Amino acid sequence: NVVQVIDIACDECPVGGYEVTNACRGCLAHRCQAVCPRGAISFDENKRAVIDKEKCIECGMCANVCPYSAIANRKRPCVSACKVNAISMDENRVAIIDNDKCIGCGACVYQCPFGAIVDKSYIINIIDMIKKSKENKNYKVYAIVAPSIASQFSYASLGQVVTAIKNIGFHSVVEVALGADMIADLETKELLEKGFLTSSCCPAFVELIKKNYPDLVKHISHNLSPMAFLGKYIKENDELAKVVFIGPCIAKKNEFQLDSVKDYIDSVMTFEELQALIDSKDIEIEKLEESPLDNASYYGRVFARSGGLTEAVRQSLKENEVEDFELQPVACDGVEECKKALFKISKNIKIGNFIEGM
Repeated sequence: NVVQVIDIACDECPVGGYEVTNACRGCLAHRCQAVCPRGAISFDENKRAVIDKEKCIECGMCANVCPYSAIANRKRPCVSACKVNAISMDENRVAIIDNDKCIGCGACVYQCPFGAIVDKSYIINIIDMIKKSKENKNYKVYAIVAPSIASQFSYASLGQVVTAIKNIGFHSVVEVALGADMIADLETKELLEKGFLTSSCCPAFVELIKKNYPDLVKHISHNLSPMAFLGKYIKENDELAKVVFIGPCIAKKNEFQLDSVKDYIDSVMTFEELQALIDSKDIEIEKLEESPLDNASYYGRVFARSGGLTEAVRQSLKENEVEDFELQPVACDGVEECKKALFKISKNIKIGNFIEGM
């Protein structure tokens, strides 16, 4: 798993676990104390309940039986952020990640206020790859960029960012949206063939299905993600090529190591890591000339936003003049919406014939 906890940085968030609020009335029944399996609840001189954090295992039984709802669960930011319940605490109150549940979405990374949960970086490998190319003479290093790069550098134009990437040492910059254009038609044909399909372009969504709804794995599109498909296309046309994906998604760092993808993508880095490389070479982006980035269509570029894939499939159906098939899409934005849709499908509740998970 590329998402890891740095033990010594985990600061035992002060707002973690169950706490007794001012709503406690000091009732005579003491139901909270009666149900506590570890004897963690006692009462102070004001007859208000007190929770011993050293004994509490955060089972929540006390909160469930309190008639005044006086016991609140102050979840840690990482625990609240994780929608697949992959984060818990060890005996030292340090966060731990259950890799059998984690889908690599990165929500915990963004929410930890201490930077104690991080994604592994392959930036050194990328630097080494660029240097050993000897200015792209031994082999060419391609940067394939996610559509969202257009909004990441607000102080410079997209064309200037493309020039900066080339100045770092990349041979070419190609839009992953081109891979999306290629995938849209294939995904449409697969949908027509099967009659029901779930998307495969978001690796976190695919992991959610595999780990929580294994019976639905057969419905996942067999197509590669746009990232992997574009990498495959580049390497088929340039056998010595090295391909690096640049985007916002931590889950891509897990995806590129899959057996089905590793032959096509050599490494992945985030926009933050791209900015670090630009800074390391003292490149002032806003002073650079612009380079073009015009590999893809509108539909390929909106592929990565929620509902964008559905738009592309609908357009593909229109272009192929398919009239005897009614597209019934369900676009799910975020883990919770994805879980709701997948749960309904697992219970044989019909909600549509194309589930797009982002």
